[in-house]
Order: sequence, then structure tokens, then C-alpha cells
Amino acid sequence: MNIKTPFLFLLCSISFSTVLAQYTEEINTNRPGGSQGAFSVGTNVLQFESGFSYGKEKHDLLETETNGLAIDYSIRYGFWKERLEVNLMGEFQSNKVTDNRSSSAREYSLSNFKSNTLGAKYLIYDPYRKRDLEGPNLYSWKANHKTQWADLIPAISVYAGANFDFADNPFTPELEGKISPKFVLSTQNNFMGGWVFVTNIIVDRVTTDFPTYGYILTLTHATNRWFSVFLENQGFKSDFYSDQLLRGGAAALINENLQVDLSLTYGFKDTPSKFYGRAGVAYRFDMHDTDEYLEDKTIKEEKKKEKAKDKKEERQEELNLDENGEK
Repeated sequence: MNIKTPFLFLLCSISFSTVLAQYTEEINTNRPGGSQGAFSVGTNVLQFESGFSYGKEKHDLLETETNGLAIDYSIRYGFWKERLEVNLMGEFQSNKVTDNRSSSAREYSLSNFKSNTLGAKYLIYDPYRKRDLEGPNLYSWKANHKTQWADLIPAISVYAGANFDFADNPFTPELEGKISPKFVLSTQNNFMGGWVFVTNIIVDRVTTDFPTYGYILTLTHATNRWFSVFLENQGFKSDFYSDQLLRGGAAALINENLQVDLSLTYGFKDTPSKFYGRAGVAYRFDMHDTDEYLEDKTIKEEKKKEKAKDKKEERQEELNLDENGEK
């Protein structure tokens, strides 16, 4: 199936504050969407994210109807550098299937992990830190509160992980247990007015006979400090399974460390069609104590030049004093 993009406006990290560094005063979570934001949780922050889904699927060719239950989970931890995060992400699915191909319907159950991935994410470019260090325009309020061309330059991170698939799993392509790689390129734009746009380019299970290639586009809007809504479009293609999904929902910040969310997922194809509702929660244990300023290399170079210039001027003043015989 060719990947189509019926909706190009679409979330990722539900972040209730503009992210200028890795660590934020309020919880920074990937929920309730399926994408990964470019930023980590921050050093010494341990974060748990989980959701419960219930929905129905109908496969027109196989003539099956499915009631599905799923639990997704994510454990994230930032250490060593603000830019780095390690995480464990996965989903356990339990389906009750009704097969209608015979005169009398047959029911059976399927349960296993759809995914179980251990990996790490690293921020390789952060344009917002440079702007934060440069400071606001002191001469123009308008310049500080309008969208600029620089806003189109996103933060960029890379993710590498390992999938741990179990044997005899109906939700994964390989019959035997297997370990395979997963790679994600994430970009994140934080626009004025509480808008955040995230993209994920995904390459998954490339060492198996059924590699998967996909994308996720997520658009989030924080209506105020406590409430946020999102739309998300996900597409993926594989010889094992391909699909187009649309998600939408809302998240509420209970306090600086706790967020709850509700969302819906709709599938566009009929092999199978999908409709799921999901409720979730994210909580962090905040042990962060020191901010690490992620200075851009150009800023560091500028500071070095300024320091060298100051030293040169001081030396010149000393030489002038010596020539005048005043020292």
C-alpha cells in the first residue's frame, strides 16, 4: 500500500511551556501522540508515561471483527548531558477476534507485545538556546512577538534503539524471537502562540525480512498553561502491514509533574478498519538540580573573539601608558 497523506496538519510532545532547553519547569511528555519530540526530559529526571486503549477493528477480506485492548508504556531518563535521554517504550495488545467466514462464528484470542524497544535519543541541534542566550530585541516589542523566518528552523534529534520481539508473536512479522534496530529522526518547531510542530522519519526492523518505513506529523496547541489539544497523522509501509492513522485529543496538566490525556485513533483502510479510544497519564520524578546551557558553537566562538578583543585592548592601553612614561 502506498503511503498517502490525507491530513498534513498534525503533535508530538505535549509541552505546556516553550522549550528553550532540555529541562522544563513543567513535565515534557510525548503523550498523547505517537511521535517523539526532539527534546529530552532533562538530566536526573525519571519519567513514566502510560496509556490504556480500547477499540474495534474490522477486516473486510478476512471477515473478522476484533475487540482490542492495549497498554502502552514509556520509561524515560535523562543523564550525563541535557541533550541525552535513554528510554524503554512498548505496547502490549490483547485481541478477542470473531471469525465470520463460516456459517457459525468462531472466536479466539491473541495476546502479546506489539513492540518493546530500548533506545537512546540525542539532540544534535537546538536553535532555541542560541536565541535565548542572545536575548530579546530591546527596541521592538513587535519583533519579539511575531513569527520570523528563524522560527522555521527546527530542533533536531536522532534516536537509535533495539526492538526485542518474542517468538510466536501474531503482532510482529518474524516467527522466531528477534532483535532488530530502529532509527528515528525527529524535528521540532516551537512557534509563537503555543503551537508546536513535530515530525518523525522512522526506519524500523531493517535487518529483518520485513523492514518498515514511516513518518509521523504532529501539531499541538496549548490553549493555556494547563490545557493542550493535538492532531497527528501517522503512515507506515511494510510487506507485513501498512496503514494510515489519524489521531486527535487533549491533555491536561494537573501539576508541574503530572499530566493526563484522552485521545482517539482512526484508521483509513478496511483491512482492517480501526477505531480506538485511549486514556493516559504521565508522571515525572524531578531530581534535576543544575541547568546545562546548550550554547551554540557560533555563540561560543563569538564569546572567544570578544574575550580576545578585550585582552588586546587591555594590552594596547598598557603599551600606550608605557610609551607616555606614566607607568
